[in-house]
Amino acid sequence: MTRSITNPAGLHNPVDFGYSHIVSAPGEQVFIAGQYGSDENGHVISADFEAQVERAFANLRTALAAVGLGPADVVRIGTCIVEHDLAKLQVLTKHLHATWGTELPAQTLIGVASLALPGMLFEIDAVAVRTARS
Repeated sequence: MTRSITNPAGLHNPVDFGYSHIVSAPGEQVFIAGQYGSDENGHVISADFEAQVERAFANLRTALAAVGLGPADVVRIGTCIVEHDLAKLQVLTKHLHATWGTELPAQTLIGVASLALPGMLFEIDAVAVRTARS
């Protein structure tokens, strides 16, 4: 996929924080619903935050692969963290860089009091773009 990442002068460099300011891409948009640290039956796999983040990213990759896409096709993500703090941000940033390196999608992170199910600590949704090559 051909996507263009722009982190303009006059705005801080967001890469160390795990996102890019602007991502542009031509093609068909594909919307991936919020993925969380769940097993195949929808049960939260662990009370551990990092384990949930790792599984949520794996579930996101599974959802993308099901429609013939991968992380490189993602242009925007939304993340929600229960009781967000800097330690949790560091865990998230580690997984973001492991998935996208420095070519990060645009992102909005929202700290929340709770999510849809008891025990859920993290959720990630995505917008990907399918091009003629995807």
